[in-house]
Amino acid sequence: MAIPTLSAVILTRDERRHISECIETLRWADEIVVFDSFSQDETPAIARSLGARVLQHPFVHFAAQRNAALEQVVAEWIFFVDADERSTPEQAAEVRRLIVERPEVGWWVPRRNYIVGRWIRGGGWYPDPQLRLLRRGWARYDPAREVHEVVLLDGPAGTLQNPFIHYNYDTWSQFIAKQRRYLKLDAGMQVKAGVRPRPWTYLSMPWREFWRRYVALRGYQDGIHGVILAALMAYTVFLTTVEVGRLAGRR
Repeated sequence: MAIPTLSAVILTRDERRHISECIETLRWADEIVVFDSFSQDETPAIARSLGARVLQHPFVHFAAQRNAALEQVVAEWIFFVDADERSTPEQAAEVRRLIVERPEVGWWVPRRNYIVGRWIRGGGWYPDPQLRLLRRGWARYDPAREVHEVVLLDGPAGTLQNPFIHYNYDTWSQFIAKQRRYLKLDAGMQVKAGVRPRPWTYLSMPWREFWRRYVALRGYQDGIHGVILAALMAYTVFLTTVEVGRLAGRR
């Protein structure tokens, strides 16, 4: 039986802090491709010095970037990895075995998210599965989902047992800044889908998000981190609702 080829693809923009460690954990792949959106720092040079192949493509949104990678990388399997994620030897062995033995054309990968120095178990942050191991030709990303991408898979999917290690945020200010970037994309998608906030949703939606994160998804088990994360996610929902109202009012 022929062994399928696998390329690990890392999407990057200004990731000099993470790129070296990420590449080192992916040495088990047949090829490491850094799919870069024209970084202004040393990310491409570092990647090349470590033996990765660097491709550059202008960034439109996340779904478009991943679809472009699927078109340009020719391995049978594509393993999408973010620069702040780390693979493990256990995950490598599992992936190698599954793509040979199993019929699935996509695999969900759980993640252990480390936020401000702590592995977060509750609040929806674990196991946080991401559909990242894809058989090329059987998967594409929904172009309507510009952030929090959705894979359109032409076949069955499974779930890995071994997770990514994900070093999400070192500080709360990083967390807030990234949520602010995402919320604008999220708000734009909601407006395109016809969402229009009612007066009461400016308060009811953030409260539901806090309850969901802290109570329903057991964010309380992470102590003060759980409280802060639930509150920040609720605040993000509030800001997103405000942005939806602002954009809808301009139409």
